[in-house]
Amino acid sequence: MNPMLPSRKQFFQDPGGYSRSGWMRWAMIASVNGAELDPSKQPTSEDLKNPLLWLTQAEAMSQAAFVLIRTEPSFDNVPAEMRGICDSQYCAVALMLVGYSLEICLKAMIIVKEGAEAYSEAERKYLTHDLKKLATFVVDLDAKDLATLELLTHFVAWAGRYPDPGSRYIDKHDTVFELAEQNQISGHDLFELAAKVMGHLRNLTEPQGLRSRSLTCPAGSMPTCGTSPISRSI
Repeated sequence: MNPMLPSRKQFFQDPGGYSRSGWMRWAMIASVNGAELDPSKQPTSEDLKNPLLWLTQAEAMSQAAFVLIRTEPSFDNVPAEMRGICDSQYCAVALMLVGYSLEICLKAMIIVKEGAEAYSEAERKYLTHDLKKLATFVVDLDAKDLATLELLTHFVAWAGRYPDPGSRYIDKHDTVFELAEQNQISGHDLFELAAKVMGHLRNLTEPQGLRSRSLTCPAGSMPTCGTSPISRSI
């Protein structure tokens, strides 16, 4: 069995280990192509700031969101009158994953743009879920795009995880409705925003030789690879 291929059998045998094996798999690929990486050793923080790992993480998030949006659970284990509540919260989880995929994609672009060392030096600045703040370098975002990023930030920060933003931030509850209604944000708008971010990713990575969907890397260099992080979120 090829250890590089997906395996639900391995997941069920060791869910934690399998789910954190991305680094080891990447190190195996890179070492075969001449990079000095040992998959048996603990990676450095710089190793884990390889843009490939961030882009594949973003792709995983977007695929998970796509599966949730495409699937309509029956919620048979709750009373009929409660199922609409569950479904709205279920969709909130999907929006959280869409937001996370954009957050990770934007951070990956910052790493590509600034370099892993510079990102590490300013890491505290990037410890945020604020998508508008992270997307300041994406120049073609309009007012609706910014409102959509703000909306998704709420789902990443709290609305996709809890019914309550916390007593200190209770006003955020109505802010979500205000953003959605005032800006008429639809599922199509989420897709359009993801496409804009992806377009900026391509513009940023192609001049640096980060070939989309390539899994081969020159020895000892930043991998010339990337993935499509938000291919089918909506």
